[in-house]
Order: sequence, then structure tokens, then C-alpha cells
Amino acid sequence: MYQNSYPDKRYKHTINFLKKYISNTETILDLGVENPFTKVMQEHGYKVSNTLGEDLDIDTSAIKYSEAQVVTAFEIFEHLLSPFTVLKSIPTDKLVASVPLKLWFSPAYRSKTDMLDRHYHEFEDWQFDWLLEKTGWKIIATEKWTNPTKKLGLRPILRFFTPRYYIVYAEKIKH
Repeated sequence: MYQNSYPDKRYKHTINFLKKYISNTETILDLGVENPFTKVMQEHGYKVSNTLGEDLDIDTSAIKYSEAQVVTAFEIFEHLLSPFTVLKSIPTDKLVASVPLKLWFSPAYRSKTDMLDRHYHEFEDWQFDWLLEKTGWKIIATEKWTNPTKKLGLRPILRFFTPRYYIVYAEKIKH
């Protein structure tokens, strides 16, 4: 997946954000299969388990029955047709999630070779906030960052100052 473009900057921002809000004594269920960032979290002392590649649009049992204290979802919700259902099924009180932001100058990402590597949603920050609020989450903290590339052209220049990633720490609203 990351043969030519290991996301060092994204990983550094993500782990620093996670460390601000989540203690490494808390257990984490990370949505999505084990990946290079799973190892980054483990290297920072987090106890992490992952979902196993099931279609979370259809089967949320791994989430519903998890005993983890925190759920993380890093660049997962954009791949789902119904992130609403997944967010409603989370039983924990803490969520750390990041999404790629919709770029007005670039179409949604779609791999031509991997059917699972496609973005059904690319959010604006307010859309992701609204989704979280509608599913019972209170946003405690957010951050955004850019993702410049080393290519030439108008779009690469725009990537220097247009935020590409949005990360949120949210807590479940108690009724």
C-alpha cells in the first residue's frame, strides 16, 4: 500500500494528537485491518486490536462487542457508504478519528486496481462534525494539516496551504 509514499507527516501528526487525548494505558480498537500505523501506536505503548477486514457497512459486530476503551478510525470513514451506522454502533465513550478533507481542486480518490481503496465520501470539516454530532458524539478537539507533494503544477502548489487531513477527538454524549 505504501510502496512509494510512506505517510511520515500524517503519522507524526496523528500520533501526537492521539497522545494528547488518549493515555497509553487505555485499550484501543482501531477500525480497519492491521496496518503500518497500528505498529506506530504499539511502538508508543498503546494496546491496539484491529477489526479484521469485515465490511463495516454490513457487519458492525466487532465494534459492538469490543471491550476496548477507545475506538480509533484513521482514514476509514471515507471508504464506507454508511459511516453513520458505524459511529452509532460504537459502545465506548472515546473516539479519535481522521478523514481526508474534500479538495475543491481535485476529484475524490479512486484506485483503479483495488475495489476497497476508494473514497465514497471526502468530507468538509463541517460535514464530518455534523455526522459526529448526529450520531451522539461531542467534539472536544480538532486539528487540520496540509499534505504537500514534491510534484510540479497548480494542484501541488495548492496542497502547500490547503488542509488535507482533519482529526477529531470526541466523547459520547451521555443522555
